Amino acid sequence: MSDPDVPVAAELEVGDTGPEPQIEHIERRDFVKYAGASGDFNPIHYDQRLAEMAGYDGVFAQGMLTAGFAVQAVTKWFGIENIDSYGVRFESQVWPDDTVTAVAEITAIEVDGEEATVETELSVTNQDGEEVLSGEATATIPAEH
Repeated sequence: MSDPDVPVAAELEVGDTGPEPQIEHIERRDFVKYAGASGDFNPIHYDQRLAEMAGYDGVFAQGMLTAGFAVQAVTKWFGIENIDSYGVRFESQVWPDDTVTAVAEITAIEVDGEEATVETELSVTNQDGEEVLSGEATATIPAEH
């Protein structure tokens, strides 16, 4: 029996978008928390002086923190257990006080018997509409109820 919260391919079309998770007012402490959780202790993500010495305007989010924001667009839509592949490209930094929004858009649906593979393009933009991450993900979901 399929999860009633997961859509079926028969209800979807190319061009559809799912939930658009938004993370508001990201703080420097979020970068520090992520460093502790991930083990990514590169000081350019939490030490202002070192970030500036490295040529940046200041501290910024780890790329994989932003990737974690992006994956929510497909996991909230299709369920984490149904995600088959996920890949991203970092386009720009996420800075303290940024608000980011993740969007997944269906680019292809391929039905094979009782299952369907759904391909999506991912985008994370900041409050100014600047894309900070792009990528793609695929999910396998039921073809119909």
